[in-house]
This record gives sequence, structure tokens and C-alpha cells, in this order.
Amino acid sequence: MEQQTYTIREMSERFGLPASTLRYYEEIGLLTDVIHTESKKRIYTQQHIDCMTAILCFKRTGLPIAGIQEFFRLENDIPGNIDQMVAILKEHEQNTREKIERMESDLEHIQQKVRYYSAVRDAIKNGDEMPSWDSCSCEEKTQ
Repeated sequence: MEQQTYTIREMSERFGLPASTLRYYEEIGLLTDVIHTESKKRIYTQQHIDCMTAILCFKRTGLPIAGIQEFFRLENDIPGNIDQMVAILKEHEQNTREKIERMESDLEHIQQKVRYYSAVRDAIKNGDEMPSWDSCSCEEKTQ
């Protein structure tokens, strides 16, 4: 059975990235074994889709390119590097959890601002007394 292949345009569209980014990832060794045809076209496979999925996951969660490169380098010898790979992933998992906690706190603050300014808008519209910031806190809204 013949393996499904993809052009650089298809990869670009699939991942929402410019073709130059795919070429850059190949240049720095993140995308390996890309086939180049005689007409200089790049051919990608499911392996590259899986690799790009991992790259984008790592990038979205804040792992720098150098960290991604290091992880992929370690993958070349999984038995010899498994402890280091697990350690990198655990540390990145913890960093990601901490970012999520900070973002949840930021989201709560934004939600309070929405409640406050919505109440201000209603007070202006109805000629009522302006609300206080504390009157729009999460704690009071849940009681």
C-alpha cells in the first residue's frame, strides 16, 4: 500500500503556517527525512504530520525551539535517553500547569471586569448609582 504524501502547500494549510516556517524547521533539523523531488518540491508523509503536531504542541505550551530540538535529538536513542526525556516532559508539564493556573486567575480578573463594566453601563443607562468594584467580585456572584 502506498503511503499518503503531502505537498508543502498542503502542510502549510493544514497547520496554518507559512511554507517558510516548514522549510526553516527542516533546516534546523526539526523536520527530518523530507523528500526532495528532482523539481525541488518537498514531499511530506504522516511522519511529518505527527512531528508537526508535536512541534506545535510544544510551541503553544511555551517550549522554546532549542528545547524542542533537544527533545527530538534525544528521541534518536530512546532507550539511552528515556530518563532524560521523561524528566524534560515532566518539567514542561509542570511549567504548563503553572501557566494554566496563572491564566485561570487572569481570566477571573477579566470576568470581574466584564461584570463591573456591564454594571456601570447599566447604571449609566438607567440613571442608577455606580457600582463598586467589590460588588462585582466572583465571591458575591456565587453566593
